[in-house]
Amino acid sequence: MSRILIKDGNNTVLLDNVLLAESLLERMRGLLGRKSLPADTGMLIRPCGSIHMWGMCFPIDAAFLDSNLTVLKIVRNLKPWQLAFAPKKTACVLETAGGVLTPINAGDQLIID
Repeated sequence: MSRILIKDGNNTVLLDNVLLAESLLERMRGLLGRKSLPADTGMLIRPCGSIHMWGMCFPIDAAFLDSNLTVLKIVRNLKPWQLAFAPKKTACVLETAGGVLTPINAGDQLIID
């Protein structure tokens, strides 16, 4: 497992556990089938252009990141059955439980440790 840090001079820990979804099957499954996600855990889906919440049971926060893990867009509290479209240059998406991405904003740089 990896950690994700916010590069803010203090390298604040955002998530302690990062699940990677990189194969086609892992990306298609994503967080489907889970009833919840611990606040210290997220899923990094790469490559990824957009996400959907069809069949999901809980709201999530999603950060759309470029290839340098710079935040391009954040969708907070995305509810089941909603869609979120990625901006151009999106390389991957970080999904967390709802409310976890409150400390970050577009333009922030994330680090996988």
